Amino acid sequence: MKAIRLRDGKERSLLRRHPWVFQGSIDKGKADPGETVRVEAADGKFLAWGAFSPTSMIRVRAWSFDEAERIDSDFFARRITRALALRQKLPIASDGVRLIHGEADGLPGLIVDRYGDTLSAQFLSAGTERWRDTIVELLIASTGAARLYERSDSGVRGLEGLAPRTGWLHGAANADGSAEVTIQEHAWKLTLDVATGHKTGFYLDQRDNRQRFSEMVRHHGCQRVLNCYSYT
Repeated sequence: MKAIRLRDGKERSLLRRHPWVFQGSIDKGKADPGETVRVEAADGKFLAWGAFSPTSMIRVRAWSFDEAERIDSDFFARRITRALALRQKLPIASDGVRLIHGEADGLPGLIVDRYGDTLSAQFLSAGTERWRDTIVELLIASTGAARLYERSDSGVRGLEGLAPRTGWLHGAANADGSAEVTIQEHAWKLTLDVATGHKTGFYLDQRDNRQRFSEMVRHHGCQRVLNCYSYT
């Protein structure tokens, strides 16, 4: 296992469980893109297991702060299972849900949204790129989704030395060739396009704002509305 040694005093953010190690914090050590490395303090003490990115200013993104943990397919299965279990506890009035939100779920660089029977995923870091095939298999197995579309077209990938990429990783387009998906949200249905929609296809975080707005329109009798920034 390759090791990355930090400069003296640069371990403080990792000790506070911040998952990023910047280029200027590293004293010595290197690895291949996305390769798992042992991150050590200046005195050699273990700090984290992380994914190395040789071109990014964020040189290492931490997977785990547990020295006994191994970064393998079982690790990703546990993290995905934990993220899905958390969402199942939330009273979300929709089958459009963000299932995995990067660092917040212990999976830096991975974004996964569910739109009905379709998943839309972004692999935005060297680490998630290296484990992409494994992650896709686990996502399909754990969610039962019929399809998975990749939207790794964010400019962040360029900072990681990765080219943009989109397309179906599981399942296929609709019969008419489109990537449109219809979801249920509150009392209505909404149609979006996972191939061309904003980011992964839609602004899920505006769910309750859309509900509040619909109530305002009904109660106040609005006839015409200007929609400036909601990308729908």
